[in-house]
Amino acid sequence: MLKMKSVFQSLQIIPQQELEQLDTLITFRKLKKGELLLKENQVCNEIVFIKKGILRSYFFNHQGDEITNCFAFENEFMASFSSFITQNIAEENIQALVDTELQVISRESLEKLYKSGIHWQEIGRKLTEMEYVILQKRMISFQKLSGTQRYEELYKNHQKYIQLIPLQYLASYLGVTPRHLSRIRKAIF
Repeated sequence: MLKMKSVFQSLQIIPQQELEQLDTLITFRKLKKGELLLKENQVCNEIVFIKKGILRSYFFNHQGDEITNCFAFENEFMASFSSFITQNIAEENIQALVDTELQVISRESLEKLYKSGIHWQEIGRKLTEMEYVILQKRMISFQKLSGTQRYEELYKNHQKYIQLIPLQYLASYLGVTPRHLSRIRKAIF
């Protein structure tokens, strides 16, 4: 199990002495299954790193249907990034799908780090680039891949978590109906 600090260290940008600043800025939080980290119409003021558990981001479309747009698993970051960056209200909810343990850094603390030196600015840029790549890959997958291929990709990368995610959330995330997802799973296994 990684720590947020280990991820920053793995980028090989920041000297160890500067990395130690994180120790006083990171807080810890536990969420129970079903608990919300962020509610729609709130401003996101923190980024979390998942030590254990699964988070999902979802919203309601114009018809009132619940749409899952993102999952985050152990050793991944999660936030309403557009709300965090712009400080406008979030358009999504973030919910724990299982009991979840988080490391949390506030926007205020992150801004303090950015002002403390160029290495932290570089880390912020790298993490933003990584999130952009993830988002672009997801968008392209909806245009290029079938529902079956999207499921296979998710299964390949997060096999140990798939069974913990309710079928309707997985189907929504993959852009298929729950019935179609059941057929995909039967055909694969």
